[in-house]
Amino acid sequence: MSSSLKTMLPLSILMLNLFIALLGQGMVIPILPDYLRQFDAAGTAAGYMVAAFGVAQFLFSPIGGRWSDRYGRKKMILSGLFFTVISDYLFAVSHQLPILYLARFIGGIGLGIMVPSVLAYVADVTTRDTRAKGMGYISAAMNLGMVLGPGIGGIIAQYGIRMPYYWAAGLGLAATLMTLFLPETLSLAKRQLAQTAERSQTSMVRELMQSFHTPYFRYLLLIFVMTFGLVNYETVYSLYVEQKYGFTSQQIAVLITLGALIGIIIQVGLLDKCIRWLGEYRLIRLSLLMTALALLLMLIPVNFAYLLIVSSLFFAFNALLRPTVNTLLSHEAGDQQGFVAGLNTTYGSIGNIVGPILAGTLFDRQIHLPYIVGAFILLAAIGLTGQRRKSLRKRVVEHE
Repeated sequence: MSSSLKTMLPLSILMLNLFIALLGQGMVIPILPDYLRQFDAAGTAAGYMVAAFGVAQFLFSPIGGRWSDRYGRKKMILSGLFFTVISDYLFAVSHQLPILYLARFIGGIGLGIMVPSVLAYVADVTTRDTRAKGMGYISAAMNLGMVLGPGIGGIIAQYGIRMPYYWAAGLGLAATLMTLFLPETLSLAKRQLAQTAERSQTSMVRELMQSFHTPYFRYLLLIFVMTFGLVNYETVYSLYVEQKYGFTSQQIAVLITLGALIGIIIQVGLLDKCIRWLGEYRLIRLSLLMTALALLLMLIPVNFAYLLIVSSLFFAFNALLRPTVNTLLSHEAGDQQGFVAGLNTTYGSIGNIVGPILAGTLFDRQIHLPYIVGAFILLAAIGLTGQRRKSLRKRVVEHE
């Protein structure tokens, strides 16, 4: 019981911190069309704004992963949260479009140096058998922030379109202060060993090239694809629904919030059971298929209830996909949890760069194109799960 409490307490603090950090990012979704009108901007600007976030993650995730192994998890989590506070505040006070890009870039720095440390922290405090559940809880907290963000943003925006960002900055500051009570999980000896090893480490570009030859490269590609699919869905969602259905920002907020909440409930309650029942390989394959199907179903105009079901379908299987792939990566990482977690976030950030730019550009050409292209890419990614089938099944048997 004591060991379980020691594990759950830091995990609970991490979950709360990630929830708050992603809450601010989610707040932008329902009010984005109205907010961008103040700058005479539309879909392409929305894509570049999200891409600025991804570029920062791409540049700083490998650094954050290495520094996590070198200086400890806690310092990197603290630093990352503080950057998100600065990002939200700049977004609140900005009156020029370039400042919004800068704010998103700073927010990307924050998550770039924080998320690898969070994933490594989970690996530190869990065992091989409990890691999938721990990753699931962390993913649920992140998704919950993205889910409730639109709902809360839509409500608070009634008192001023900039108010959600002031709230997000304040909550982020509270999360930063709470992290001071988080215990460090990486021993001083391991940090010193990482500092010694870092002298011989190569550049980020070479590390990316070397990752092509690692046994976990296919999992990194899956991270890219599922991130691409998620941001492709989210970047133009509010613009798409507004143009196709004429929904208000409050209706869009309710739609996203309810759909994703259902997905989170499924993730928390069923993830561990699904992995034991289907195995990682089949669960990943099924999730890719169903998220692609949800994107295609977006093209059929019906009504509010139909969109709610489609949103729930997408978020449910995307929520099952991410922690499953994260768990496989963690198993392969060994003593390099921070480094591999950094690569994890780097490949995700590439998806955050390519996805929004492509989605925004395609949307301005024809509003259905982002979902058609995204669906085909997700379907093509099923081919990445076609190898090592036996080894993955064997791992599931070992869990049981």
